[in-house]
Amino acid sequence: MKHDNMNPDQQGTRRVALVFGGSRGIGAGIVERLAKDGFDVALTYVSRPDAAQAALGVVEAAGGRGLAIQADSADPVAIRAAVAAAAERLGRLDAVVVNAGVLRHGTIDVVSLEDLDLSLSVNVRGVFLAIQAAVAQMRDGGRVITIGSNTAIRTGSPGSSVYAMTKAAVASMVQNLALDLAPRGITINNVQPGPIATDMTAPFADYLQDKLKLGRMGQPHEIGALVSYLAGPESGYMTGASLTIDGGWVL
Repeated sequence: MKHDNMNPDQQGTRRVALVFGGSRGIGAGIVERLAKDGFDVALTYVSRPDAAQAALGVVEAAGGRGLAIQADSADPVAIRAAVAAAAERLGRLDAVVVNAGVLRHGTIDVVSLEDLDLSLSVNVRGVFLAIQAAVAQMRDGGRVITIGSNTAIRTGSPGSSVYAMTKAAVASMVQNLALDLAPRGITINNVQPGPIATDMTAPFADYLQDKLKLGRMGQPHEIGALVSYLAGPESGYMTGASLTIDGGWVL
């Protein structure tokens, strides 16, 4: 695919973003905000086509085109196919957001090999492969955003070592990939949310709320707002950064 430095907005078309893991929770909040801010949005999902269709409805309501792609981020073939489908169906690729991830708790004496391998496959290998495939299709001056976690800095509770390890790897990956991508003007940044009110955190809501300095959990739309900034033209001088947005959890 041809690469150029032309601002997508100057080409008279909506920008195009692909969100890995965009059907629920934080991912759905990201999809909604990108659509409102002028992106056509492709998204991947694994097991909830109903949620994916609901997210597409939000994109279309904002005047954009949407595409839902079933793709497991543990599967390298599926990752590459998702990128190819998004670029082909929507005509371009200006930004990719890698939000897909798995959370497996367990202290070191009980963590299974299966959970360890799955966490590494999705949270580390899958992130790298998604970025690798996306930047091959992306125009110069594009945007890459990963969704990490504030656990890369501090967890504060036992049983989080595997998850935290994978998210620390993402932060390091982003810092170093920024050097690879800088000659093309592609920025890459990492968003590190703390506790966000989603179905993933619902079972721990009471415990989490008590530890938050601002006295509340975050909302998916707040992560979406930060991601949209990083995907837009005003963030062009920021790359290789990890931005923590966690209500003061790590303070």
